[in-house]
Amino acid sequence: MIKAVLFDLDGTLLPMNTEAFIAQYTKSLAPKVSHIVEPEIFLKALWSGTEAMMKNKEKYKTNEQVFTETFLPLINKEKEEIWPALNQFYEEEFPKFAPLTAPVPEARKVVEAALKKGYKVAVATNPVFPSRAIEHRLEWAGVKDLPIDLVTVYENSSYTKPHREYYEWIAGKLGVQPEECIMAGNDKQEDMAASTAGMTTYLVEGHVIDRGNTEFPIHDQGTLAHLKNHIEQDTGIFEEKK
Repeated sequence: MIKAVLFDLDGTLLPMNTEAFIAQYTKSLAPKVSHIVEPEIFLKALWSGTEAMMKNKEKYKTNEQVFTETFLPLINKEKEEIWPALNQFYEEEFPKFAPLTAPVPEARKVVEAALKKGYKVAVATNPVFPSRAIEHRLEWAGVKDLPIDLVTVYENSSYTKPHREYYEWIAGKLGVQPEECIMAGNDKQEDMAASTAGMTTYLVEGHVIDRGNTEFPIHDQGTLAHLKNHIEQDTGIFEEKK
């Protein structure tokens, strides 16, 4: 019986060209801290910190801690020297990236449908960003004000996609078994990897990402509108698992 629905954010609830978004993000961020650290050094440290988070499997160490421990030594700065500038960027500059996304009303509708049915709901976005960056994107997607049970951010998460532990951790936080969850996302590798934890997967069409390497089971696929109908009518993967 399905008890929880997990939604990816970028490219799923919030349609966007992820590569273009990340390129603009890094292009804009480095100059904002250039008075503290050289942009080239900053970007190398940023990617090294991100890579460390992507590899993190330390249960008792958050992704934020992993990032900080990797990033700060590489720029040779203390946290208090650069964090205020980063926080200011996420408050003032990050909201300007909204035009790079293409919000759709179906995002709010499908989350509302899951909540109305009594499912636990998580926004399972890869937790390599601080909460403020995720909050902005939830707002752009039109779901920030909904009573979502869990949003994965780098402050509260110890794993990342596509690791099995990430999905198991979410299920634990929601108080359900992985087999009682459906993961809906647009990434054939990172999102469909939820199947390794025993979750049922739903590939959201429209902005599908396929790196062409590891293949994971896709139990169903379609648009957000199709998914909403399945939730409301107890059909498709929701019928099979009830």
